[in-house]
Amino acid sequence: MAVDYEDALDYSSHWLGLIKSNEFPKQSEAHKIIDESKNNFAEHYNRNWLEYRKSVTESGDWASVEWTGEGAVIKDVLGREYLDFLGGYGMMDLGLSHPDVIAAVKSQLERSPMPSQELLDPLRGVLAKLLASITPGDLKYSWFGASGTEANEAAMKIAKLYTGKTAFIVGVRAFHGKTMGSLSLMGKADFRAPMGAMYAGQVYHVPFGDADAVEKQLEICEKVGIGVAAVMFEPIQGESGAIVPPDDFWPRIRAATKKHGVLLIADEVQTGLGRTGKLWGVEHWDVTPDILTVAKSLGGGVMPISAVVTTEEIYQPMMYPNPFMHTTTTGGNALACSAAIAAIHVTLRERLWEQAAEKGMHLMGELSKFAAQYPQIYEKITGKGLLIGMHFKSPEIGYKVASGLFKRNVLVAGTLTSAQTIRIEPPLIITNAQMDTLIDRLGEALKEISRTM
Repeated sequence: MAVDYEDALDYSSHWLGLIKSNEFPKQSEAHKIIDESKNNFAEHYNRNWLEYRKSVTESGDWASVEWTGEGAVIKDVLGREYLDFLGGYGMMDLGLSHPDVIAAVKSQLERSPMPSQELLDPLRGVLAKLLASITPGDLKYSWFGASGTEANEAAMKIAKLYTGKTAFIVGVRAFHGKTMGSLSLMGKADFRAPMGAMYAGQVYHVPFGDADAVEKQLEICEKVGIGVAAVMFEPIQGESGAIVPPDDFWPRIRAATKKHGVLLIADEVQTGLGRTGKLWGVEHWDVTPDILTVAKSLGGGVMPISAVVTTEEIYQPMMYPNPFMHTTTTGGNALACSAAIAAIHVTLRERLWEQAAEKGMHLMGELSKFAAQYPQIYEKITGKGLLIGMHFKSPEIGYKVASGLFKRNVLVAGTLTSAQTIRIEPPLIITNAQMDTLIDRLGEALKEISRTM
């Protein structure tokens, strides 16, 4: 493209006007926005992205372009309403635009949106103290980034710094992020193989939930002199389809890592802050990890923020002799921290993990009835709390179900390392009436699909 500053100035001015407007665009303007959005994605972002979006392929004459929302309801630019049972892949635990989080961020925005980097920014310390007070055991120190993969990259570095070792043991079909270090721990070839050489240290994949395999791999590494820095798992595998491990898995790998002098990292990026029916996923098994990572819902669905929390002893190499060992200019900024403080406050005040447990039990019960009714469609239902996987006989059937729900204005989506699984991951503030609507519309979609089989 030719450089055109004047055109860019006019274009940005036009969109700033739309951003600042509190009104829905008129229909003709909305149609222009839809066409423009599709063209911008195709020409400047990712053309193939459009082919994977039901909002484009299944929305009729006009693609669904997100415009606003509140709670568990999203509205597109034409005013069409969608019931959110996707939850931004676990980011929207509090729903869209939670007023308490919005209010905190607005107030901080008017005061000081970003840190000077030289003066002490108080909210970073406040959030670190809050996390120390609500995480298991003696986890005490935090490092902040913007995304889950940043948190997991930092966790890897902390484990290497503390132990002086380089190997990691992780799960098959695990998902820890897509930056190069986190991607090295990925448990699916589709994302790893095209990138070629990964992290130079050894990475050993074992079946998730198989404590025997973890114990044997630790023993082998010790015998052959391979230094393992950490064992890293999600408490419940999210992108693999809400896979819950056997009850002895986490206690056994905790014992095994202590026996071999290896750190245990819990990737709570998706499971943390109430999603699974406990405040932290590892609490289902009364296990305290050495390092815990959290992101997604930490920002209350308003700001991107992630954290790594660990003990004072393990964090020492991040402080001494060089406190700038691992830093990021915008990580833990005031706006993000204000959102996280508010999100934690709401989660604790409303005891949202208890709501997730109760609502999840109800939903899984209803979904299990469908699985029994349609054995030609369903494989199984898995999960805990409001992290639920509907596993189908094939990826094609899974797409038909997701598409059928989209046509009925309900949002769900697949999972990244299990192609035949559709996630049910609504905001934790989802209402009973909204859950009943999901069940009714899913029943309609399944009935329609079964007639074609």
